[in-house]
Amino acid sequence: MESTKLKLYLGADYVSAFAMSAFVALKEKQLSFELVTLDLKSRENYLENYRDLSLTCKIPALVHEGFALSESSAIAEYLEELAPGSKRVYPQDIKQRARARQLQAWLRSDLLVVRKERPFDLVYFGKKDTPLSDEARAAAERLFFVADRLLEEGAEHLFGDWSIADTDLAIMLNRLVANGDAVPARLAAYVQRQWDRDSVRAWMDIERKAPAIA
Repeated sequence: MESTKLKLYLGADYVSAFAMSAFVALKEKQLSFELVTLDLKSRENYLENYRDLSLTCKIPALVHEGFALSESSAIAEYLEELAPGSKRVYPQDIKQRARARQLQAWLRSDLLVVRKERPFDLVYFGKKDTPLSDEARAAAERLFFVADRLLEEGAEHLFGDWSIADTDLAIMLNRLVANGDAVPARLAAYVQRQWDRDSVRAWMDIERKAPAIA
């Protein structure tokens, strides 16, 4: 597939967890793609051209032969069907695949307080000094419970072979691991395994500038 056929639109700061998920899916599928960056601080994603392309003004967005799609989990599912002969990014078993999608949906719809108090930019630029609130600690405990139940003892990945749900879960857990918050050792080791994948390394190796301190 030629690189001109696939474009991934994302923020020029390269810090979005959702953009990372879509980037990793493309890398794991071994598809050629072009990165197109938008300056989110100047609200380029709300300009008419991108609004008409993405519908929701959100990043990331994937464009393939004139078809534009936003939402990182929808992008991963589209890529799975677009290139079924390449490496899978979802489990082959129907029940495990449904569980992976359930996990993705939950990670995106819940745990808002964790995302707020541990924004993903800390993974790149350093820790936050503020301790977790009681609400955030309770949310983190829910996260640990789900991760512990889904990750079988001694398993490297959630559903046998790697899937994009592994990246998404590791992203959420790493908000806490990278900040030095208390995370069960087994889950911290799982995060490190996911971060050692070539696709994740490729994302982390992108040069990015720390935000200016006001």
